Amino acid sequence: MDSHEIIKKCFDRKSPKEISAELGVSLSLLYKWAEPPAEGGGSGAANPLDRTAQLIRLTGEEDILHWLCQHGGGYFVHEPQIASRREELNASVNALVRHFALLLGDIAHASSDHRITPDEAEKLREAWDDLRTRSEAFIRACEKGDFAALQEKQATKAK
Repeated sequence: MDSHEIIKKCFDRKSPKEISAELGVSLSLLYKWAEPPAEGGGSGAANPLDRTAQLIRLTGEEDILHWLCQHGGGYFVHEPQIASRREELNASVNALVRHFALLLGDIAHASSDHRITPDEAEKLREAWDDLRTRSEAFIRACEKGDFAALQEKQATKAK
């Protein structure tokens, strides 16, 4: 979905007049944000979503994404790079389980004194985010059929 379509979709939840008043922008500018960009043949203006995306591209600053996701009630997880080589299913499962076990160990260690300091919480967050990314990579590999293809290949070799 394009950014202008997302802006336009907001009009289903709240009237454009209310949105423009709360944002402190003119109603005509809000409608321009909801149109395709001028350089694409439309008459729209660069909207806040486009500008935010541009700011991220220009700076490479991921904290913008983290901040937006946090304010939206969620969290940002990098889309993992899926290795072009196919890994062994067992090795991938073992690695994922090992990282999960390490996180559980970190949680147990951090809570052993019946409190978790801000420093410990930050380290737990980093480990949790890393585990989510690894899990996403594993699931994507499963969805691509990487492991099924490997099993078929190994079964053919065994015959």
